[in-house]
Amino acid sequence: MIPIWAQLAYLLAAVCFIVALKGLSSPRHARRGNLIGAAGAVIACATVFATAGLRHILPILAALAIGSAIGTIGAYRVQMTQMPQMVALFNGVGGGAAAIVALLEVHRLSLGAPTPGSAGLVESIAAAFTILVGAVSFAGSVVTFLKLQELMTTRPITFAGYPLLYGLGLLVAVGLAVVLVLFPSMFLGLLLAGIGAGLGVLLVLPVGGADVPIVISLLNAFTGLAVAASGYILQNTLLLVAGTLVGAAGSLLTSLMARAMGRSLFNILFGALRGGSTLGATTVSNRPVRSASPADVAILLAYANRVIIVPGYGLAVAQAQHTLRELADVMTERGAQVDYAIHPVAGRMPGHMNVLLAEARVPYEQLKEMDEINPEFKQADVVLVVGANDVVNPAAETTPGAPIYGMPILHANQAKQVVFMKRSMRPGFAGIENELLYEPTTTLLFGDAKETMAKLLTEVKALTH
Repeated sequence: MIPIWAQLAYLLAAVCFIVALKGLSSPRHARRGNLIGAAGAVIACATVFATAGLRHILPILAALAIGSAIGTIGAYRVQMTQMPQMVALFNGVGGGAAAIVALLEVHRLSLGAPTPGSAGLVESIAAAFTILVGAVSFAGSVVTFLKLQELMTTRPITFAGYPLLYGLGLLVAVGLAVVLVLFPSMFLGLLLAGIGAGLGVLLVLPVGGADVPIVISLLNAFTGLAVAASGYILQNTLLLVAGTLVGAAGSLLTSLMARAMGRSLFNILFGALRGGSTLGATTVSNRPVRSASPADVAILLAYANRVIIVPGYGLAVAQAQHTLRELADVMTERGAQVDYAIHPVAGRMPGHMNVLLAEARVPYEQLKEMDEINPEFKQADVVLVVGANDVVNPAAETTPGAPIYGMPILHANQAKQVVFMKRSMRPGFAGIENELLYEPTTTLLFGDAKETMAKLLTEVKALTH
């Protein structure tokens, strides 16, 4: 029986997790929300140590020390641009841990040999579910990490017979899970975990381009469900609450992101199998474009009254956000109205741009979401696109069959002038050319975003002082 004080401690930890989620809904309170969530985790772990009567305490402490060291080093060394990859890995670790807990429970149940209808039946169902979903989340998250880190191609990977193989694997997994419930066995549990891992790999392989962040969110929801089920197995209410929160939040975020992309989740996951959705081309045409020097672009910005900045992943890679904020401050001091247009899937994970710009102390009031800023592009004298690509590509509205067709975009093409900062003519993450580059109102400013932004800032200062 868990002591009353321990139950209250678990309740406090659960409240911390809920409050943390609320804090993370806004960049203003995200840091505080993170700290509150971490405090809840500390309370939960301390309560377990105080009440569970743990055996093998030395290996447990050693594992905690190793995990803490890896987490601390990762937090300090991982760049902002690599946050999506780290999130994918951490998510996979959570799913894998839940699957291991369930495997140990299967081993315990196999020793007791429960029969259908006994008290162990429900635990067996929860264990089988956790093994399968946890393994899918672990393997799928590893593949998303490899794609985002560009250790493998970011383009969809398909092959003949994929639908048959995936469907057969799914049927085998469900059938094996039923057998495992009726006859708990460590061998069957490991076999189910292996098949689940294979399904996780097959789930992510056909996904490419800008759709990978949505899959991360989906796998995050899978991990939450697996953790909730493992909470039931361990009779731990806090794990049940925390897993349910993660599962619900991940499911909602997946739905919102799919809606922002203008496609169904099924189309995102399996559209490449019929030649659409995420399939793109990597060739670059020889059509002429108009380019300019930082001095030429500075003239446009120095005398513009309405400027909208569209930040993207390239801004994060170049770490040019601080210089960009200085440029925006100079234009604001001159009397121009400057705002940042934030697309729901800008960067490689939700909120990526918000966090990046908050790090540079960009006023939160200047960050405008897509629905709010889109009607204002027609009044903009200049739109400055920095590192973004797919989120301003008119092909999303004009080219049926394009990888991003149907995805709502920022209407930068409606502005009077567009300045597009790019390192090269290389396509964006979706692997297709951006038609905006060839518009007569578009001027390209080539070069590393950070270096070019510094030159642009110097030129604008010289014209405005």
